[in-house]
Amino acid sequence: MRTKLLALTLVLAIAATATAGCMTAKKPAGKYLRYSAGTEPETLDPRKSTGSPEAIIEAQLFEGLTVLDGRDAPVAGVAEKWDISADGLAYTFRLRMNARWSNGDPVTARDFEYAWKSVLNPAFGAKYAYQLYYLKNGENYNKGLATADSVGVKALDDHTLLVALEKPTPYFLTLTAFHTYYPVHRATAAAGDNWAADPATLVGNGPFKITSWVHNSKIEFARNDFYWDAARVKMAKMEFVLTDSATTELNMFENNQIDMGGNVPASEIPRLLKEGKLKIEPLLATYFFSFNVAKAPFDNVKVRKAFTLAIDRAAIVKNVTRSGQQPALAWVPPGLADAAPGSDFRQAGGSYFADNDVATARRLLAEAGYPGGKGLPPVTLIYNTSEGHKAIAEAVQEMWRKNLGVDVAIANQEWKVFINARTKGDYQVARHGWTGDYLDPMTFIDMFTADSGNNDPQYKNPVYESLVKRAKESNDQQVRMRLMHQAEKLLMDDAVIAPVYYYTNAVLVKPNVKGYVRSITGLFYFKEAYLE
Repeated sequence: MRTKLLALTLVLAIAATATAGCMTAKKPAGKYLRYSAGTEPETLDPRKSTGSPEAIIEAQLFEGLTVLDGRDAPVAGVAEKWDISADGLAYTFRLRMNARWSNGDPVTARDFEYAWKSVLNPAFGAKYAYQLYYLKNGENYNKGLATADSVGVKALDDHTLLVALEKPTPYFLTLTAFHTYYPVHRATAAAGDNWAADPATLVGNGPFKITSWVHNSKIEFARNDFYWDAARVKMAKMEFVLTDSATTELNMFENNQIDMGGNVPASEIPRLLKEGKLKIEPLLATYFFSFNVAKAPFDNVKVRKAFTLAIDRAAIVKNVTRSGQQPALAWVPPGLADAAPGSDFRQAGGSYFADNDVATARRLLAEAGYPGGKGLPPVTLIYNTSEGHKAIAEAVQEMWRKNLGVDVAIANQEWKVFINARTKGDYQVARHGWTGDYLDPMTFIDMFTADSGNNDPQYKNPVYESLVKRAKESNDQQVRMRLMHQAEKLLMDDAVIAPVYYYTNAVLVKPNVKGYVRSITGLFYFKEAYLE
């Protein structure tokens, strides 16, 4: 989380600078981007959100100490420079003097301190609180074992933020670009819980601000003229369409009602590629099914393994998704470095099970006491409303019927209801997808620790906890990677999840959309985007 502050003695000088910047930035409205953002956001409070749709919107409204460039490297955001201590435990960030909120207030280091500590406050209930356990005493404060004052984030003055870490963290600068590390406007956030749901009270510090929000329909943006780099924001406004329907999105795209979107009917992908309307980009993400290990019948590891092995992933990516995805036979996707120079974590770890291993699946189900599926309690698979998720759920439903003799019910849920059900463990099997938050395997590995707010399977294994903890405590890459490989193997041995495929990002985009930055983590930055 990021909090930004300015010295009161500099307010007049900064106001003059900001005004000059606004005058430079004003241009004729011209063309503007219309982007399909997918489902209605669960929340746009960056301290609380966990989903990709929310993260993309928040990346336009907020800015952290750093941002990611076109190569996914962290570069200066609100912080114009920083110093790192020789032992890697202390970071001193110098904030920009002209950083301002969309209401004109200065962005200061105290805003960051407030935001980060509120995420860690146990009463706040942030699902991503564990992402700030890297801070000194962050975990202890979140567990009620330390005070907020002991947490390793402190505003030394309006423009200087001192951060102390528990252990050296090579990817910490990348973390400061992540939405849980965004700042919030302290006075607004402290005044009420619903500030981020209303354009009138949603104060951000990014290149755009919300001017209108018709829930479940669209969000309208305008350039934030108080943004420190407003002169480089090329569009005066944007519009994000909110729809779960891939068919609706495609119709809008082909009828010139939107310029860009990422929800594509699989059956149309070959045509769209041939016509040059679709780009398929790499994405650091895994599609999987989450088993609730605390609920029957998936409290039995043999049942979980049987369901995992009875999925024909090659058929799903060939016949259902059709966007160049790879079958996932492990958890962490390709694209993350291992210890050896030039090596890949996934390639080094290999596969942990065979695709469509029906014989073993049937044997395991029988050993669990359900030969041919007989006697198995009723099972329901839930997924969030989407034609794509429905098609995958129906395909897997048929595979489990054919391969295991099990009749599984499927049910769709609206996004907010679905997220709440998964978080509370109110399900048996649920569709899930996870996109890496930063470029290290730990962004996948620590998801299933007991303290993780994203541990939807309700998994608790002391050996797993120990492996993750030791990996986080080590600054030796060989040791870290070895421990994370061991943790991943244990996760697969325990069959906590059933990986299905490694994502790609299929993006509908008009040829005149230029200047946007896309991250392998799935984020889009539209700060310098424009339409020719």
